[in-house]
Amino acid sequence: MANTITLKRRISSVKNTRQITKAMEMVAASKMRKAQEHAVHGREYREAAHSLLSRLSSLTDVEQHPLYIKRQVKSRIYVVITSNRGLAGAYNSNILRLLSKAIIEDQKSSIKVKIIAMGNQVAQFVKRIEGVDLLAAYPGFGDHPTANDIRPVLNMVVDLYTAAQVDDIKLIYTNFRSNLLQEANTLALLPATFDGNDKGEEPLSNATFEPSVEVVLDNVTIRLLEVQLWQAMLESVASEHSMRMMAMKSATDNASDLIDDLTLAFNTARQAAITQELAEITSGAEAIK
Repeated sequence: MANTITLKRRISSVKNTRQITKAMEMVAASKMRKAQEHAVHGREYREAAHSLLSRLSSLTDVEQHPLYIKRQVKSRIYVVITSNRGLAGAYNSNILRLLSKAIIEDQKSSIKVKIIAMGNQVAQFVKRIEGVDLLAAYPGFGDHPTANDIRPVLNMVVDLYTAAQVDDIKLIYTNFRSNLLQEANTLALLPATFDGNDKGEEPLSNATFEPSVEVVLDNVTIRLLEVQLWQAMLESVASEHSMRMMAMKSATDNASDLIDDLTLAFNTARQAAITQELAEITSGAEAIK
C-alpha cells in the first residue's frame, strides 16, 4: 500500500511539473515569434549601415580615425550577452564556453582581459574567474531592447578605445539562424572595420557632404557600432526564447514519458496488492475449513 501511495504522489507531482513546463513552452514560443521578427528586420538595417560606411571609406583615410586605429593588443574587452535566468537549454553554457576558451588563449598570450557583462549569468560566471576584471554588469534589457538601452555600453567601449585604455574590443553573442539552430559567435567591434568589397549602385565621388566627410564618417561609425550591439541583442533574445522553447518542450515530453512509466509501475503494484489480498483471503478460508 505504501508503494502505491508513493507512486501516486509522484505521478501527481510530475503532472504538475508538466503543466508548468508546457506553459513555459507556450510563452517562449509566443515571445520567440515576436523576437524573430525584430531580429530579421534589424539585419537589413545593419547591412545598410555597413554598405554606407564602405562607400564613405573610399573618400577619406579611415585609418586615421580614432576608432579605426589598430594597436598592438595588450588588453582586450569582451562584451558578453547572456540571459538573466536559466532554463534555456545550452544558451548560456555555449556563450560561457566560448568566453572561457577566449580567456585561456588571451592569458597564454599575456593579454589582460576585461569583461562587460550583459546578463546576470555571465556576471556571476566572471566573478569566479581569477585574473579577469569585470568592468560593468548590466541586467537583461527585456524582450524588446532599444538603441537607448545599449547606449551606456556603447559610450563606455568608445571612450575606453578612444582613450587607448584598451586595444581590442570583441562582442560575444548568440546568432539566431533558425528555430533549431543558434550559434555562439564572436564579433570584432573595435577597431572598427568595414567591407572593402562593397558594390554600391552609385559612386559618392561627386557627392557633397556637410559639414565634411570626416564628420559624417565619425557619426556613421558610431551608428554602425550601435547597430552591431543592438542587432546582437535582438539575435540573442530570439535565440534565448527559441532555446527555452525547445528545452521546455523536451522537459514536457520527458515528463509525459515519466508519467507513463510511473502509471505502469502503479498499476503493477496495485495489481500485485490485489493479488496478495486475494491469496490471503483464500488462505484464510481454507484455514477455517
